Amino acid sequence: MPTLESVRGRAAAFAALITVTAVCAGDAVAGSFPYGSGTRSVNDLGNQFVPFHAKLWDLLHGRGDGGLLLNWQSGYGTAFLPDLGTYLTSPFALLVGLFPRDRIDLAVYVITVLKMAAAGAAMAWLLLSFVNRRPASVPTTWRPERVPTSWRPGQVSTSWWVAGVLGATYALCGWSVIEASYNPMWLDGLIAFPLLCLVGEWVRAGRRPVLGPLVVALAWIANFYTAYMATLGAVLVLCVQLLLDGGVLRDRLRVLVRGAVTVLLGIGLAAPVLLPVVLGTRHAYPGWTTEFEAAGWSEVFARALPATYDFFTPAVFLGGGALLLAVVLPFNGKVPGRERLAWAGLAGAVALSLQWGPTHLVWHAFATPNGSPFRQTFVLSGLLVIAAWRCLAYGWPDRRPLLAGTGLLVVVGLVAATDALTGRRALALFACGLAAAVAALLVVRLPRRRHTALAALLLVGGLAGQAAATTAYADRARLDRLDHYPAWDEAHEKRADAIAEVDGWPNYRTDPGRTQITANDPLLLGGQGSSYYSSHTPDVLTRTLGALGAGWTSNGRAVQSLDNPVVDAVFAVGARLRTEEGGSPAGASTAGGSPEVSRAEVPPLVTVRPPERTPPHYGPSPFRNQELLLGSRVYSAPVAGACPVGREVFLWAPDYYGTARLGDAPPVMLRGDKPRWRAAVTSLGTAERAGERITFDRKAPTTRTVACLDRTRLDAAVDRMKRTGAVSVQVSDHGVRAQLPPGSTGTAVLAAPRIAGWSCAGKPADSSLGLVAVPLDPDGTTTSVDCSFRPPGLRSGAALGGVSLLVLLGIAALSVRRRRHERPGGGEQPGDREESEGRELPGGREEPGPAGALSAPGGAPELLPSVEPTP
Repeated sequence: MPTLESVRGRAAAFAALITVTAVCAGDAVAGSFPYGSGTRSVNDLGNQFVPFHAKLWDLLHGRGDGGLLLNWQSGYGTAFLPDLGTYLTSPFALLVGLFPRDRIDLAVYVITVLKMAAAGAAMAWLLLSFVNRRPASVPTTWRPERVPTSWRPGQVSTSWWVAGVLGATYALCGWSVIEASYNPMWLDGLIAFPLLCLVGEWVRAGRRPVLGPLVVALAWIANFYTAYMATLGAVLVLCVQLLLDGGVLRDRLRVLVRGAVTVLLGIGLAAPVLLPVVLGTRHAYPGWTTEFEAAGWSEVFARALPATYDFFTPAVFLGGGALLLAVVLPFNGKVPGRERLAWAGLAGAVALSLQWGPTHLVWHAFATPNGSPFRQTFVLSGLLVIAAWRCLAYGWPDRRPLLAGTGLLVVVGLVAATDALTGRRALALFACGLAAAVAALLVVRLPRRRHTALAALLLVGGLAGQAAATTAYADRARLDRLDHYPAWDEAHEKRADAIAEVDGWPNYRTDPGRTQITANDPLLLGGQGSSYYSSHTPDVLTRTLGALGAGWTSNGRAVQSLDNPVVDAVFAVGARLRTEEGGSPAGASTAGGSPEVSRAEVPPLVTVRPPERTPPHYGPSPFRNQELLLGSRVYSAPVAGACPVGREVFLWAPDYYGTARLGDAPPVMLRGDKPRWRAAVTSLGTAERAGERITFDRKAPTTRTVACLDRTRLDAAVDRMKRTGAVSVQVSDHGVRAQLPPGSTGTAVLAAPRIAGWSCAGKPADSSLGLVAVPLDPDGTTTSVDCSFRPPGLRSGAALGGVSLLVLLGIAALSVRRRRHERPGGGEQPGDREESEGRELPGGREEPGPAGALSAPGGAPELLPSVEPTP
């Protein structure tokens, strides 16, 4: 066993080294961060993952507003546990705390590379852990892991370096370096697949009954979405193994039951995080829905080549000779026919399932994802790597099957060449990688050890070269096709410092500003604004702020800051950062000035509204909705198409994309592009002269409303709300407590969206125009308001997790008791002797131990351990 551990360790380390080298080399060639000036924060990486990791950094260092349950910085108060479980529960995420906060982009990059390296190491470990089927000559009473190596047909007769190369191949698959590299949470699924397959081996051998569920729980906590896909893939691998094992059907069914219990226990242990995530998704704004469309087969073949990129086709590139070995497997006569059919058939069936609507839904938990519809491709990559390993299980393939496999890949390349996705670079890299793999498989069969070294060099060089080139190509292609965001620089620093200087939470909120760097600026820069972008953006938040005139992107999932004095008064925004030239929202169409902070008198977080006969409801006009929420009339309609002199002019044109300007004032940019983008209510400045009109640089929008704000009326409304509002407000990471003026009647309103999970006075909180509301006693005896927040699913998840833990402890106790029963007095039974001592067979013959000399590449003897199911 120590020898076995050493072999697996060397293979895992080798896989990790190749992975890190290839990824870093590719990024360096592309001049991408941190090796050059090019940013790598594209799409959700810059918009979500970096800001959320910045929030985690704050929590780890005792900073930030809110805690694990409640996030006061985003969306005027949102649940944080669903976001934590979606983006931040990977064990690797904790490494962010070791970096300075202004190096948050570097921290996320290092975490990304380490995840990919861990995936390669896990796959290399798995490949050296497969237990082959038990021959019929072995007594059925012997446990599989006790069977000597030489009794197991089909042992891998290759060196640890081959497992390392194939492990790195899996980590550097196209899905990893092209798709998941800017969605780091998906990389947890890349790690989970080989780990869950390893759990399947433990289940198959009847071992590790406690560790197995813990590994499942860790995978599902790290990222339940890709863990679900990885679990499906691992179940398929286990079924194939059981099919090849043969034996009594009852025994195989018992293994499947044991596997189901292991998975269910693991998911149960993950329930305290998993259920809040699932329910958070149910309460989220729906965003957009898409219909699945299969990719053209020429596109699929093109994506099997290195250096190709497309958002809506599967990234099935696999280098390092693995794809060649996988297609050689059906032709390799050294491998038994049943095994060839099983592994090649499994990989082929999964490849076809990517293209069929019903199986597409199964892979994606019965919901077509919004973008990147082939997220399960990493499972196919893992199965192809396993198929490549099984192709070597009975020795290096002969020339004929190698020729057949090479011919098949040449056909793939020819078909791919007809597709627009394939360029000359892709064809050249594919040809070079194929030539290197073929040469390596021919050279390795030669008798001298230096030929083995040459074969290893060819395989590693081909893999690293193709993967690095694909990484560099994808880095550049993403910048051209996706939104991108700068790494932390001086501009970030200035904004963060300006916000920190005026931060007065919870007396008032500080908004990071309408001209944003990312859609999650409050998390990245500080403050407590309305901006928020997540898979869990609450439906009530989007609809409430939408009724007030807020803008958004991502079909409503990314709510933007609403720079409006009426809304600021309602939500107690007493300080607002502006970076527009002139320090005004009407100053320019893009940010260009130094950060300035504007201050305003605002009511407290908890205000009191007078009694109302009927519950108020929003209407179609955002200006009337703002007045309804404020409780006062502050807007007037234009007279003869123009606002009176001295009034601030606001425009509502949600579907308009272009600039608008009031008279000779600077133009203001509106970004509306239904349904993805929605333009916000925008200030065009103050009317300086009578009759000033609004002009547009494009065709005037058909849907538009203009309103004139009377600041005097607004100031009077704010004074009234301050007089009747809470005397003091205490905010925690799980709720709010406020003291009210004596004799308060009507409804106390918390300036926070009434998302699911709020309760006041021990019962679910009421809602008033989308905000948390508490009815007060009509006799004026209510003196305080105490509201708490608990994410939906937390209590039931904790209960389920507790029950699962008790069951697991019971299994552990039974396992210990069984071991003691099998070894009375701590003695060693004959069947438990170390295999290195050999074992006596029927008839008096002695079986040699597992450390016998197996054939190394080229026929040279090399000591290899037995392939056991445990690490």
